[in-house]
Amino acid sequence: MFVINCKNYEEIAGDNITKFVKTAEKISKKYKIKIAVSPPQHLIGLVSKSSIPILAQHIDDSKVGSTTGFVIPELLKKSKVKGSLINHSEHRISSKEIEKLILKLKELKMMSILCVKDVAEVKKYVKLNPDYIAIEPPELIGSGKAVSKEKPELIAKAANAVKNTKNSTKLLCGAGIVSGEDVAKAIELGSKGILVASGIIKAKDWNKIMSDFAKSMI
Repeated sequence: MFVINCKNYEEIAGDNITKFVKTAEKISKKYKIKIAVSPPQHLIGLVSKSSIPILAQHIDDSKVGSTTGFVIPELLKKSKVKGSLINHSEHRISSKEIEKLILKLKELKMMSILCVKDVAEVKKYVKLNPDYIAIEPPELIGSGKAVSKEKPELIAKAANAVKNTKNSTKLLCGAGIVSGEDVAKAIELGSKGILVASGIIKAKDWNKIMSDFAKSMI
């Protein structure tokens, strides 16, 4: 699984999100790799009918109907969105909300990617059986220093923590991934995929960097 979080980077604004998703579709098909994209929330509608999974960057524990300004999973599903990131380090939420939102996405048969900062959180939340847990040490996010190089033991321990349960949760590795070498190392350490952002979005050639990452996964 190759997940790209677009955050609110300017490079992806306007029509650029459409070009970006088309590039991801092409790479996904070429290398037979599952690629999912999380656009800025207000741009989701432009790409939600893509052939690859489109994910929200955040969802709220709020209800359908008379609520304003919240991102509601039931409505996302009606717009063909396949799931959401939960608890990204730039948008942390409470344990109670995490539990409710994972359950909600399960009910809706939508994908949940829970972001955590350390192995203790992996062990705590793997019991909830999200589809994916992405481990991202906050200090390495956007740093260009890959967790697979800086803290390889973190990925290995997280992979073991996930493997030692009977749940179907898979581990993703994030933070500071900027090269195919970083990707290959993460897979070697036990990750089942990657969660990346600036390493892709801010690259001058999206096709080249996505291809590099995809090839490194296989």
